[in-house]
Amino acid sequence: MLDDVAIVSGAARGMGKSFAKKLASEGYKVLAFDLDKTVENVKGVQAMVADVSKVDHVEAVIEKANKLGVIKVVVNNAGAWRKTPVDSPWEQALSDWDHIMDTNLKGVLMLSRASIPHMKERGGNIVNISSYYVLPAKSAGTNPPDTDLYNASKWALNGFTDAWAKYLDQYGIRVNGMCMGAVDTPMLRGLYHDNKLPDEMAAVVMSADDISQQLIDIIRSGRTGENFGAWVGEPISLGDKVPVHKRITG
Repeated sequence: MLDDVAIVSGAARGMGKSFAKKLASEGYKVLAFDLDKTVENVKGVQAMVADVSKVDHVEAVIEKANKLGVIKVVVNNAGAWRKTPVDSPWEQALSDWDHIMDTNLKGVLMLSRASIPHMKERGGNIVNISSYYVLPAKSAGTNPPDTDLYNASKWALNGFTDAWAKYLDQYGIRVNGMCMGAVDTPMLRGLYHDNKLPDEMAAVVMSADDISQQLIDIIRSGRTGENFGAWVGEPISLGDKVPVHKRITG
């Protein structure tokens, strides 16, 4: 597996950084990129500053990945979040829409579509990082009303997961989603005063390292077209294979 390459977007901190390190520990040559210039080289990980929503940046990522080896794993982790009350001015809503969708959907679309031609011969894995907000069986009543744009982006992301899994299976390319509950990351902490989690949340929140092991389990499983949940207070595991008609809804 010396020439197997894993690409991780949004890898400067939080889950992305943890995903990159975990993949490197599994023997992948990892290309980790982020808008944040703090994205760093560590053992087995080559860092790159790039914007997943810009075509020329994505092309540069793919060019660099191909120099490292053969693309086998793409982790679409880069994400954007803004609180946008439903009754906020439409100008603000449109600005927030563009910001969120450029990263959460356009970026996923471009990075995945650019990677797929390089994965067709040997197969591989695309893992889309989604949210528990879009698994109704678990998140009923928990969706904040001022995150409707973020929620919409994750519902659409699940549509990518479903459609791509069905089509790309013929090439041995598996596509899955990860839908997590609260994970202790800078993005989550940024929602609270002084970046401090409420005591009740801090006591149960999951760690990025715990979640990164689930990523490896998904890649090893050989399963495709599913959204795997990870819930606060419950063991992190893949669980039983979910029937096709329940893969996206949970």
